[in-house]
Amino acid sequence: MEIKKFIEENESRFLDELFSLIRIPSISSQKSHKQDMLACAERWRQLLIEAGADRAEVMPSDGNPLVFAEKHVSDDAKTVLIYAHYDVMPAEPLELWKSEPFEPVIRDGHIWARGADDDKGQAMIQAKAFEYMVKEKLLTHNVKFIFEGEEEIGSPSLNAFISKHKELLKADVILVSDTSMLGADLPSLTTGLRGLAYWEIEVTGPNRDLHSGHFGGAVANPINTLCEMLATVVGKDGRITIPHFYDDVEDVPQAERDMIHQIPFDEKKYMEAIGVNALKGEEGYSTLERNSCRPSFDICGIWGGYTGEGAKTVLPSKAYAKVSCRLVPHQQHEKISKLFVDYINSIAPDYVKVKVTPMHGGEGYVCPIDMPAYKAAEKGFEKAFGKKPLAVRRGGSIPIISDFERILGIKTVLMGFGLESNAIHSPNENMPLDIFRKGIEAVIEFHKRYE
Repeated sequence: MEIKKFIEENESRFLDELFSLIRIPSISSQKSHKQDMLACAERWRQLLIEAGADRAEVMPSDGNPLVFAEKHVSDDAKTVLIYAHYDVMPAEPLELWKSEPFEPVIRDGHIWARGADDDKGQAMIQAKAFEYMVKEKLLTHNVKFIFEGEEEIGSPSLNAFISKHKELLKADVILVSDTSMLGADLPSLTTGLRGLAYWEIEVTGPNRDLHSGHFGGAVANPINTLCEMLATVVGKDGRITIPHFYDDVEDVPQAERDMIHQIPFDEKKYMEAIGVNALKGEEGYSTLERNSCRPSFDICGIWGGYTGEGAKTVLPSKAYAKVSCRLVPHQQHEKISKLFVDYINSIAPDYVKVKVTPMHGGEGYVCPIDMPAYKAAEKGFEKAFGKKPLAVRRGGSIPIISDFERILGIKTVLMGFGLESNAIHSPNENMPLDIFRKGIEAVIEFHKRYE
């Protein structure tokens, strides 16, 4: 059957299957959704069997379960390992959603729901492309699937799982749809990802909340102190001030910088899309370099004291922050994590107690663009979108990609179909139906061309 006809005739079923996954609130960061994680894994197991896998099973890990499935064609054939994740980010703030986050709807030609893109929608693209290849008897290589339920919390259980199951996961290349394109009319393949380091900071002042009138001006306020410390991490030139932070940062080669400068990019539209009047970052680099090839530091959350309705004149006992760094290839997240802890402790004043707790992290990744699998993905995009995709580095992090290479010795092709406007991790996450259809077509073409 012709590909577009296959997609058109089966689209209603595809969406029903995707919606059955989305309706399961598989939020890995919240313990109250533990049973939802199992339910979502089981639903994926059923769908992969129905799509044509020879076998599929839900497998235990130290955390949430994983789904493994495979279709064996020949012992002599190459093997593609498809990775995705079934966990999603929390939906809050709920009041900003135009429709219920876990009750998917079609509106204005888009699927609207948490997980519509990241990563249930993109994983469904992979599953439906696989289904077509099996039903049309076109598959010439083996296919394996590994879907996890902890990507949004840093994949803490996956390293142990893949180390234990190296033979089960043995493959020639890994294919992932969990990244984005430059635009709906600017298809692109991600050739690099930044790494990540993440911490939580606790600052303690007095042994209890104090009356700000009786004690203000005489006792250090932990929130003030925390803000003062964090304000020193990035200098006025946009560079991170932590000693030795840049020791392993490789300068972007001029040839690559020239290629980045050729990417169509409208800075005005970029600002309008996110509602800012100006951009800010490391001096000496363009916006596209800053958000893909250079490290960054961000305060992801900060809290303490009284935040309820009305006023409460309190000098708080504690203040907290969650902070992160995006890292570039060659920066080891364990090394950066220690540098940050040492730095914060070194500048902590004696009138507060400071505790820095490292959380999850991972390394950056670079994909060679001369790999046969990359070339097959390139042709897939060209067939579906009508133009050759650009090769670009992206600023996000998928720590497990570098772990796959380190543990299994396998390179990954990042064949993602997200758009900036899809609002992943934000209220009103969505995916255009047109991109969903083209994504299936592109992955089908990948399978046809990869041998």
